[in-house]
Formats: sequence, structure tokens, C-alpha cells
Amino acid sequence: MGPVGRLVPAVTRAFDILELFLQGDGTLSAPEITRRLQLPRTTTHELVATLTARNYLVQVPEQPGRYRLGVRTYQLGSRYAEQLDLAAEGHQVAREVADTCGETVHVALLEDMDVIYIAKVDSTHAVRMVSATGRRLPAHCTAVGKMLLASLPASELEARLEERLEEGPLEAMTPNSLSDPEVLRAALAEIRILGVAVELQESNPDVSCVAAPVRDRSGRVVAALSVSVPVHRWSEDRENELTALATKGADELSARLGYRGGHPGGR
Repeated sequence: MGPVGRLVPAVTRAFDILELFLQGDGTLSAPEITRRLQLPRTTTHELVATLTARNYLVQVPEQPGRYRLGVRTYQLGSRYAEQLDLAAEGHQVAREVADTCGETVHVALLEDMDVIYIAKVDSTHAVRMVSATGRRLPAHCTAVGKMLLASLPASELEARLEERLEEGPLEAMTPNSLSDPEVLRAALAEIRILGVAVELQESNPDVSCVAAPVRDRSGRVVAALSVSVPVHRWSEDRENELTALATKGADELSARLGYRGGHPGGR
């Protein structure tokens, strides 16, 4: 939905200034702002003075004339983050991805060694799926689950895996399920390198899928987004196409959660 009414130039310029601080090392001087935004010097100084008075900018200690974002921007960002609903945001992004490719899209979380589906948008085609919103499935049998397991620190992964193995062998949902712990470990190591996970008829004999990681604002992987396809529509070209779509969707959901890229705060 577009803006209603006329944009106010002074407000637009103030936001332009604030958004400049998202780049580089996060500090700027008034002359740098003037040059980058091509503003009159007087306008820049008035806007910077106003933003500083309202605590949206503060002067950098021991660096006279340089500014950084102030506590007010942190407070606004924190309130926005508090209001985020991963399930709602996930469903919206899943809908966008599904509308693009016409296939089933999931968003899931990891709990112990299981995945819980928090969002699902069905394919426009008739496809039998074992997943459902709120349902739990063994993580090692799904693309989203393998992606989430691969994103755990090595020590935590081993602890969870060993605890599950104490209960008995890993479940096999289909003949293709990775129920051998050593095979699973090798697959997860490869997923860590690739950054995406592929499932080849491992939870459903009629379906394959690809998943990508979703990160929160700290860079921690908190969910995974997948695209599922009936095997009769699966091919190397389709896999590459859906890998790109899943990655794009996961990146979009990460951005909505506040992730800005760069070095993650955790796998």
C-alpha cells in the first residue's frame, strides 16, 4: 500500500540521514551527510541538531563533529522486534514464495530433534503432504529439519543426537530417510558448507524439497523455509530454481526479523 497524501520533504530528509548510518562503520560527520545527500549545509545542520535533540543521533565521544545513532532508534527497533510474530511473518513470506512457484512452502522451528511447522502454504496442485501447521516430524527426515540441525553448534548437535539415540534408533519415515547417525552427520556437514538442505523423498516417498535458513536480528538461525515438489516435477533444473526461491524467501523472512547480513551471531 502506497503512502497517503503528500510526502513532507523535511521528514523525508531526516529519514534519509538516519538511513545513512546503516552503512559503513555507523558514524558520520555533518559534511559527509551534506555531500552524500546533496543537501544545503544549513539544512543538514538543522536536521542533525533536531535529531540529536530528540536522541535519534548522538555525538561520538572523543570524536568531535561525528555522530552515530542514538538510543531512541534502539528503542524503536526493540519495540518493532517485540511485535514481530514469526508465524505470521513466515506465513506471509511463504505465501509470496508459493505464489511465485506454485509449490508447497513451509516454515518450521527446531525443538530437540523434531521440527514443528509454524506456517504452510499449499501448492496449487493436488499434492499429498505429511506436514501440517503445528505438526511435529523427525528433523533428520526433512529438509527444514536437516537445515536447522546443521545450523546448531557442533557440541549442541552431538548432545541432542546422543540423547535421541539413547531412546533407540533414528526413525525412518521412508527408505530414503537418513536413519544412520554417521550418514546423517556427513549430510549435515555438507549442508553447513552449501548453506541449503535438500530432501529426496525422505519424509514422503512422493515428495522432494529444498530448505534455507532463517536468521533473527542477531544472526542466529531460528527457523527454516522450504519448498516441496512432487517427484514427477523434480529435476536438476527445478532443484536449482527452487533453491534460489527458498533462499530468497528465507532471506526476506530474515530481513523482516531484523537480520542485516554480515557475520552471523550464531549458526
